[in-house]
Amino acid sequence: MPTSSSSSSSSWADRSVRAPAPRPTRRSRSRRAGESAYGVLLLARTALMGLVAALLVLAGAWSCWGDASTALAGDVRGQVTVDKCGGDTCEGAFSGDGPRRVTIAKSVSGERGETLDVALRAGEERAVRTGPGGVLYTWVPLAGALLLASLVVAGGLRMRRTALVMGLVGAVTMAAAWGLLAF
Repeated sequence: MPTSSSSSSSSWADRSVRAPAPRPTRRSRSRRAGESAYGVLLLARTALMGLVAALLVLAGAWSCWGDASTALAGDVRGQVTVDKCGGDTCEGAFSGDGPRRVTIAKSVSGERGETLDVALRAGEERAVRTGPGGVLYTWVPLAGALLLASLVVAGGLRMRRTALVMGLVGAVTMAAAWGLLAF
């Protein structure tokens, strides 16, 4: 029997005494308030930059939607032969149902004497060029908005890959519109 009592006493003696767990240090109330205010500022900056980027893209889409919808599915389709150009517009004879003379933007009209496929809304005399070049040209404001918003996304939101994709889509759309209209 004595061995059993000695074994219990030795097992108690062999146990290591653990030190109490250290208490976490408590930061002061002003420091905690400062950290949470900084977090709120970071969140507000992210929300504001996201709102600015979304607003830029929406404004670009809004500004080009009227011409893009006309170029894609205009009410009246036909051809215009460019007669004279002045300022920012060119005029020409329209062969189709609608007015006899229409105006078209000089940047998409080509040269005098050239015949272009166009579309216009019912009751209007302003034509929009159709075909791949004309449709891409109507989306140029959105492409510019994507380029501008990509700077906001990269700088303000720190989302560089997303900004790179946005910028590339905008630049490729602009380059494709120019290439299709120029050649």
